[in-house]
Amino acid sequence: MKKVMNTVAVSATLLLSSCATIFTGTSQTVQINSNPPAATIEVDGVKTGVTPMAVSLKKGFSGQTISLKLDGYETKTFQPKTAFNAVGIVNVLFWPGFAIDAATGAMMKYDPKVYEFTLEPKKAQ
Repeated sequence: MKKVMNTVAVSATLLLSSCATIFTGTSQTVQINSNPPAATIEVDGVKTGVTPMAVSLKKGFSGQTISLKLDGYETKTFQPKTAFNAVGIVNVLFWPGFAIDAATGAMMKYDPKVYEFTLEPKKAQ
C-alpha cells in the first residue's frame, strides 16, 4: 500500500508540475526608480512603497498597473511589458505543464527588469 501511495504521489507531482512555474515562479521582482526620488508606488491601486524600490509583480500575459505619485508632480501610470519566458518552451510537448504555466502566468516575464521614470511637474492652473 505504501508503494502505491508513493507511486501516486510521484506521478501526480510529475503530471501537475510545469517547468516555468517551478524554475522561475509566478512573480518577478523589478526595480522602479524615479527622478525625483521618493514617489509613492502603487501596484493595482495598492500602496507598495516609495522609489527607488524593488517591487514584486505577479506574472501574466499583461503587466500589473503601476502608478507613481509625488506631491507637485503629475501622476505617472504605466503597465510594464511582458515577454515570453523561454523556460516555458520545455513544456510544449507536455500539455498539462504548458497549461499550468499559462494559467499561473509563469510562461511570461517582465522585460526590462529596471524601470526609470522622470516625473513631470504639475502645470500651473
